[in-house]
Amino acid sequence: MIKELQRAISQHQHIQIIYLGGDGNTSQRILRPVEIAGDRLKAYCLTRRAPRVFNIENILAIQPVVIRSAV
Repeated sequence: MIKELQRAISQHQHIQIIYLGGDGNTSQRILRPVEIAGDRLKAYCLTRRAPRVFNIENILAIQPVVIRSAV
């Protein structure tokens, strides 16, 4: 998981995650990962349109996302 996050950060790639929140609910987010700080991921959440911090151990799944620009 950490290697995929580091790769996304270094390649400036958007990712989609499934995240287990503190309330026990899962959510699906699209992120622009910025930095790994200890056991947390700092990212800009495109879903919520705000910076967020995620506990890495609560990320259940990750996959790269291709953002298509309008022409």
